Amino acid sequence: MADVPGVSGNDEAEPATSMAGSRRRGQVLPIVVFAALALVPFAAALGGGDFVLALVTRTMILAIAAMSLDLLIGCGAMISFGHAAYIGLGAYSAGILSSHGIDDAFVQLAAALASAGLFALATGAISLRTRGVYFIMITLAFGQMLYFLFTSLAAYGGDDGLSLASRSTIVGWRLLESDLALYYLVFAVLGGLYLALRALIASRFGRVLRGIRENPVRMQAIGFSPYRYQLTAYVIAGLIAAVAGWLLANQSGFVSPAYVGWQRSGDLIFMVVLGGLGSLSGAIIGAAAFTLVAEFLSGLTEYWGMIFGPLLILVVLFARGGLAGLFRSGS
Repeated sequence: MADVPGVSGNDEAEPATSMAGSRRRGQVLPIVVFAALALVPFAAALGGGDFVLALVTRTMILAIAAMSLDLLIGCGAMISFGHAAYIGLGAYSAGILSSHGIDDAFVQLAAALASAGLFALATGAISLRTRGVYFIMITLAFGQMLYFLFTSLAAYGGDDGLSLASRSTIVGWRLLESDLALYYLVFAVLGGLYLALRALIASRFGRVLRGIRENPVRMQAIGFSPYRYQLTAYVIAGLIAAVAGWLLANQSGFVSPAYVGWQRSGDLIFMVVLGGLGSLSGAIIGAAAFTLVAEFLSGLTEYWGMIFGPLLILVVLFARGGLAGLFRSGS
């Protein structure tokens, strides 16, 4: 992954000076991204106010989910089409507990992580018995099973979804009622998970996972178990997406089966590809580009998807390494 020192997402040989320049730009990119995000509340105070703050908060939450999916696709070559299921588990953990009067953030997060971890362990153990298109289809099937489960929960809104009475409390304090406090909580979670994933990918675990992506037979021959490493990565990605789901429920004050549908999983894959496959900062940029362009186009026409689709195709065809790749190449 290009965000990790000494690891490049480009498999082709490049001249040493060009590669060094590209690596320097790749190291600057996350600094630029996080500096810009830190300054958004100040810019919002000058114009846009609550709308800008809410839009960028939502963008950062989706970026967390996109980073977790990038761990699977970019590092492990596991194309999951059911990743939104973990967002739904995190969101519904907050929504269901809140409907029973349990608003404590730590209790809700514990429930979100436990449910997502168990679901990822059970479904990952089965899904990873397959490869290629079969892996895509079985993860899609598990995601849709959860979607239909949530639509059948009439006590918790069914198709209509469920509104949260209030945002989560922290040790009894309603600190997250302020949009600015929620913004910086999401910002801190995004930054912490970015650093954690960066360290994980640069670790021995990450190197083995990338080795399995390139040649699982060879890695097994030298003593590594591809299944065990891939299942661990699958569970980690599910846990991170569940955190994104919990934040999303708090940000919107609402949970819905739409969070779990295959369309949301497809959106996450688009974000990862748009930003640059195999780049954590690319996942953040992809989530930002996807959200902001979709917001702009949807204000112009209800058929905005007909414009957005060709734009994505052009990026895939002509932007080597996605939007993050354009920055690294200095284009």
